[in-house]
Amino acid sequence: MQDATFTELRNHAKAYFDLVEAGETVRVLRNGKPIAEIHPIQPDLPSWKRRQARPLAIGGREISRLILEDRGD
Repeated sequence: MQDATFTELRNHAKAYFDLVEAGETVRVLRNGKPIAEIHPIQPDLPSWKRRQARPLAIGGREISRLILEDRGD
């Protein structure tokens, strides 16, 4: 994480935002105290990737188990 005073950020904004674009987080200090963090935005994920995958089930039983039982495995 890179630290920058408010004045440094204002005077060299392009350089700091280039760091953020490259994946770095920049912490902004005012009078030596942190007041903000600038961090990269995570790319949007498609809706089907946001949910955790769950096994398909019928009547509370996983379909893969039902198939294996039907086969006799």
